[in-house]
Amino acid sequence: MPKNKYLQIIEHPLVLLYITKLRDQNSEVQVFREAMDKLGGILGYHALSHVSTKDVQVQTPLEITSGMKLNKTVYVIPILRAGLSLVQGILYFVPNAKVGHIGIYRDHQTHEPINYYDNLPDGLDNGTCIVVDPMLATGGSASHAISYLKENGANDIVFTCVIAAPEGIKKVHTDHPDVPIVTSYLDRELNDQAYILPGLGDAGDRYFDTTPF
Repeated sequence: MPKNKYLQIIEHPLVLLYITKLRDQNSEVQVFREAMDKLGGILGYHALSHVSTKDVQVQTPLEITSGMKLNKTVYVIPILRAGLSLVQGILYFVPNAKVGHIGIYRDHQTHEPINYYDNLPDGLDNGTCIVVDPMLATGGSASHAISYLKENGANDIVFTCVIAAPEGIKKVHTDHPDVPIVTSYLDRELNDQAYILPGLGDAGDRYFDTTPF
């Protein structure tokens, strides 16, 4: 896959440590949740580099000096339900961020995304939306969510995921070439059920400890 300035793959030993824990089918739910939470923070840290800032003056105990603050409201938009696993990690850095939700499920036969729920804050046109979902597989759900946000006024969007497949990256870049993707790992491919290989199974089921993969 050719390099693209809108694709950022985070390379760091800690990232590989947490991904290893997520991949391990023997990881208990507490280990899985902790690793996902840590990666949410790492992904959020890098995604926030896309948020515009402005210069300010601040009074220290000794003098006035220059500083900066975010120039836009940050909106964290998890794709339900698995995207919820990454929200808290981002809120560690921007605790005043607004959180919206988009519920999308993938039809198991067609693999097409279906929107079943949304609850979005006002003011998306004046902020930066960080869309979060652990897995970028076919890219259908991500592209669908981004399109829906644009229809509701969003014009500054970053997509973040823990693991991406080449097919998903191609889909999002084709449909939304203006949207940066921040991921912690690029996996090999999709299987015939559209699961990422080697992947980590169903992130939502493993995080919420429901039906095993």
